[in-house]
Amino acid sequence: MLDYAFMRYGFIASFFISILCGFMGVFVVSRKTSFFTHTLSEIGFAGAAFGLFLKTSPVIGMLIFTILSSLMIGTVGNRVSRRESSISVFSGLFIGLGILFLSISNTQSSYATNILFGSIVGIGVNDLKTLIFLSIAIIVAILLIYRRLKYNSFDGTGSHFNAGYDTAISIIFLILLASTVSVTAQIVGSLLIFALLTIPASAAKYFVHNVWGMILLTFIFSLIGTWAGLSLSYITNLPVSFFIAAIESAFYIIAITYDKLRNHD
Repeated sequence: MLDYAFMRYGFIASFFISILCGFMGVFVVSRKTSFFTHTLSEIGFAGAAFGLFLKTSPVIGMLIFTILSSLMIGTVGNRVSRRESSISVFSGLFIGLGILFLSISNTQSSYATNILFGSIVGIGVNDLKTLIFLSIAIIVAILLIYRRLKYNSFDGTGSHFNAGYDTAISIIFLILLASTVSVTAQIVGSLLIFALLTIPASAAKYFVHNVWGMILLTFIFSLIGTWAGLSLSYITNLPVSFFIAAIESAFYIIAITYDKLRNHD
């Protein structure tokens, strides 16, 4: 399996993606932004289609669309009803735009399938270099704002008295989340990227109760899911996104069962 360059690239890419999911996933779950993450995956589809329409890299299009939408939604305010309504509007609009761009770009249906479900075969050395560079940049940015982001995410009462910082950190976090979605979609696809960014972290919180512990365990769950998913996809020739979603869901079921048994005792 590792004799093929695209498989080696896939495993390396999955390692960096798992690190991103370890950091971002914990804060996605703690900040209850899973719904927005799902919307970003749909916006990412439109961005990738836009990139194909311009005959450039789909990742560039995804970054443009997801970051712009994050800025727009981040400036709406903190009212839940207003933000959810805005997210719903953007979700419908960008799905329509994605279909439009694919239609007028005369792109083969296989490209649309790769955008939605990911493709390990489509990862080249240039894609890998871009992914590694963006991953390192996102991780560095997270570490720079880590203390403030942790305070903002896990201490709702305290962050309420720092509204100025709260808004700025929220917007920065949404931009980083948008960038993460754009980077990771190459492996798992835009349709199921929210699963990799939410399920491992949701499972990890049942086993550990400190932030760094959750980040580490989320990374481990993500890495096992992506590496096992790549291997099973190679063996069966079935979509890698299916195996990743199934494996991560199994981790979550195990975590729920463990929590129920522990509380029962």
